[in-house]
Amino acid sequence: MNSTGILKHKSLINKAAWLVGRREFAVASGKGKKGPKGGAGGDAPKASILDKELKSTTVFGANILKDGADPKILQDSDYPDWLWHLLDKRLPLSELRRKETESLPFDDLKRFVKLDNRARIKENNAVRAKN
Repeated sequence: MNSTGILKHKSLINKAAWLVGRREFAVASGKGKKGPKGGAGGDAPKASILDKELKSTTVFGANILKDGADPKILQDSDYPDWLWHLLDKRLPLSELRRKETESLPFDDLKRFVKLDNRARIKENNAVRAKN
């Protein structure tokens, strides 16, 4: 390849790289009718209005199966007891340290040991990182 061929080749590569790396954004066509506030007039699809009864008996968006249906909402008594305690606030490590370990319930004691071990590991790592 001669020098002009090499320059054309480099120029072509630069243009291709510029086109590939360039971001393109969609531009509105301006064909829609504008309403009083500048939005599209009657062309916008209307939101589907679900029946109130259907909304109160079904969990929408919870279906993960291709051919499945959204699950129905059951009575509170049909769900396990532990479900109602998932969002309960638990004591932080500082509060667990203040209490007597003998008086803690088993779940809190187990959580205390886990959090305390994690805090000691972080502290040891910080000390080693400084040295």
